Amino acid sequence: MEKALIKTKAFSILINDIFGGIFMDVIGIDNLVMDFLVQIKSLPTSNKSCPYEQASWQGGGNVASAMAASARLGASVGMIGMTGDDQYGRFNINDFKLHGIDVSHIAIDKEAPTGFCICLAETSTKMRSFIFSQSGCRSLRADEIDRDYIASARYIHVGRLDSTAIEAARIAKEFGVQVSIDAGGFDQKVEDNIKLFDIFIASEFYHDALFDNKNYKENCAKILAKGPKIAVVTLGERGCVGMQDGHYFELPAFDVPIIDTTGAGDVFHGAFIYGLTQGWDAEKSSRFSSAVSAIKCTRLGGRAAIPDGTMVDRFLKDGYIDYAKIDERVRLYENGLENLGGKI
Repeated sequence: MEKALIKTKAFSILINDIFGGIFMDVIGIDNLVMDFLVQIKSLPTSNKSCPYEQASWQGGGNVASAMAASARLGASVGMIGMTGDDQYGRFNINDFKLHGIDVSHIAIDKEAPTGFCICLAETSTKMRSFIFSQSGCRSLRADEIDRDYIASARYIHVGRLDSTAIEAARIAKEFGVQVSIDAGGFDQKVEDNIKLFDIFIASEFYHDALFDNKNYKENCAKILAKGPKIAVVTLGERGCVGMQDGHYFELPAFDVPIIDTTGAGDVFHGAFIYGLTQGWDAEKSSRFSSAVSAIKCTRLGGRAAIPDGTMVDRFLKDGYIDYAKIDERVRLYENGLENLGGKI
């Protein structure tokens, strides 16, 4: 794994030197979000209160957390989007820098705050709930998207399918860049634009909104017939299923002590794209991504416990999770308020 990571970054540097520009394995398209994560035993009923077990400030957002996973695993990663001119925005940008993510194409919205989400993880149910702000930064306009930057990537990754993401996907297709989508909740715009996507990874919720049966093999084939080259459906604690080039596979989930599933799907997407940059097929990438996601779920939040490649290799070999570096990040994010604006 270490040799593979070195080769990936060395190749990126070589391309940059030869062409005098930027080369990225993957670029994410979305606005940035700040997460405040709280672990509690169970949600209190009305007029009741409860103590929390731990809390953490971490960067959030489906695409952003996917990019954090890709970068930590060794991919060269960039991000296109907006954030507010506030402490949450500065935190997110500094957190991206900590992960080695290129932030040169993140724009600052001086008229609106960074998106904010309170994430509640229940230890009694292993479930999570979210409370989020309706306000937030505007999306980039089509004329604000750097076409050359997108053309420099091997993959782009989108989630929330607004006009910015659609335009970015169209530009990517024009330049032969492969497009990955996080199909979380069902959105008709996704179906209307499905020919733009090469890698289609859907949640169980999206699948169930699209089909009235659990014939995953048949349904993955139906998704591929619409245009994508790869179809994967994530099934939470039941693992995942997928299809590529007519080959169908089913993989069980890894058995780990769950603390918080926030960001589990996001991290799966980022790890999956990383696998593709290594030349792996969908099945191998899915098994690797399931391992990355499982390790992430053993700590609070979507970012703190994302492993590096060496940790994943060890976990796949014998189930051991090395928490030394992970718990350093856990402590860093627990003190997140002190790090807002520059120290993270």
